[in-house]
Amino acid sequence: QVQLVESGGGLVQAGGSLRLSCVASGRTISTYPVGWFRQAPGKEREFVAIINSNGVLKSYANSVKGRFAISRDNAKSTVYLQMNILKPEDTAIYFCATTSGPGVGLPTSATSYYYWGRGTQVTVSS
Repeated sequence: QVQLVESGGGLVQAGGSLRLSCVASGRTISTYPVGWFRQAPGKEREFVAIINSNGVLKSYANSVKGRFAISRDNAKSTVYLQMNILKPEDTAIYFCATTSGPGVGLPTSATSYYYWGRGTQVTVSS
């Protein structure tokens, strides 16, 4: 089993920055891809970013490309999401997730992930 805990959310003004952290415990995630998803009020959960096991391969949703950066430190069992030039549209609960095993590529669908954190709230004011 893997337990994931997100942190770093908060209230920021448009144009500001936040860095989210996702810390894993239990089974190692060092060989697993890790994704970030978000869910705004009244909307479905959407893909934000994903990083492969060694941090070389990354993919982003078009809505955040060029503004967000995903990274990981496997020695700390932590994945980060650096969020810059934040917009009110970025307001959501942000979740990190990982798959049930390696060798699944870089999935962007939430249905491809098995372990999820509880989420951290990000609110961006105008």
